[in-house]
Amino acid sequence: MARKKIGSGWRSTVDERLGSRKRFEQLVADALDALPEQIRARMENVEVIIEDGPLGSTLGLYTGIPQTERDAGYAGVLPDLITIYRAPIEAKASNAEELAEEIRRTVWHEVAHHFGISDDRLDELDRY
Repeated sequence: MARKKIGSGWRSTVDERLGSRKRFEQLVADALDALPEQIRARMENVEVIIEDGPLGSTLGLYTGIPQTERDAGYAGVLPDLITIYRAPIEAKASNAEELAEEIRRTVWHEVAHHFGISDDRLDELDRY
């Protein structure tokens, strides 16, 4: 009697998800690297993380004290946090090019908030 290998498909599923996650992380790194040097040089006390996140319209989130609101007493503060939500971005993109563009757009949008640029101002600048 031949033995059926139970769970043989799980490895390919895990490998695919890990590969997809690594690719997503690389695209976020690429988006950060593509920021103009003068912007990257001025980013301070900020961490960028990736979470799976809920499906929905929220692609990213900035939490912290924007640079425009920091004063001379700004010290000993936990880093600002830029969270990029993988699941909704992947759901929005229909191909690899759209995925890369949506990640870049989201990363740059949240970096703008780090510098104190509001959603209203981004809308005025046609950066939505």
